[in-house]
Amino acid sequence: MKTVFINCSPKKRFCASAYFLFLQRLFIGGEHVTETLRTPADHERILRQLEGAQAVVFALPLYVDAVPSHVLRFLQVMETRCRETGLRVYCIANNGFIEGRQNEPLMQIFENFCARAGLFWGGGVGIGGGVMLNVTRIVFFVQAAQLALISALSAARSGAFFPRDAWISFGENTALLLFFNLGVLYYLARMGRKIAKGAFSGKKYTRILIPSFVFIVFADIFFFIVSLFQGGLFRGWLSRKRYGDKNAQ
Repeated sequence: MKTVFINCSPKKRFCASAYFLFLQRLFIGGEHVTETLRTPADHERILRQLEGAQAVVFALPLYVDAVPSHVLRFLQVMETRCRETGLRVYCIANNGFIEGRQNEPLMQIFENFCARAGLFWGGGVGIGGGVMLNVTRIVFFVQAAQLALISALSAARSGAFFPRDAWISFGENTALLLFFNLGVLYYLARMGRKIAKGAFSGKKYTRILIPSFVFIVFADIFFFIVSLFQGGLFRGWLSRKRYGDKNAQ
């Protein structure tokens, strides 16, 4: 069975959609093809892959309670090219809010698209706190790099490549990050089994497994830091704006 995974995030690097697609691929056998959808130039390449596929999994962020505009354009083209082909469509949606159910409007768009195009709607997984879950992946690799460095220094100094305290700390941190992702792993594993069987998975919603009041604090800190590095404080709200032609009266 051939499954096409489509990363629909407009971000080029370190996007949450790519992370969730990576996790989903772990639970699906057969032939895998991963594509990236950002511009109309990607349409024809992806559509050629869909011609021989039995299932397609879209991974995308929630934009204004809906599907990003570049994905809508692709769905319009896909409707004409893939109509009544029996292709099974699944979706992994994520958002920056804490509740995964915020993705319900996006799921309804895909469900309605499948009904209009005569395709099989297989369901999807809506994930809350997608940005923070993606950060856990980055934190894991940073901690793994730190462990490798500490182990190398320990081996050079004392000949002990496995410093006990460092490995225990890494194990504890890894277990914590894994706990945060448990809901996502469970529902992606469940949907993976349904995809392999060509069955309906239904719409399931999950989130990062931390209390909401803790999430809000860390999310506020994270987005404040991001705003400083991407356009200054409040993303340039206080900067002077230019509208239209500078020569316009």
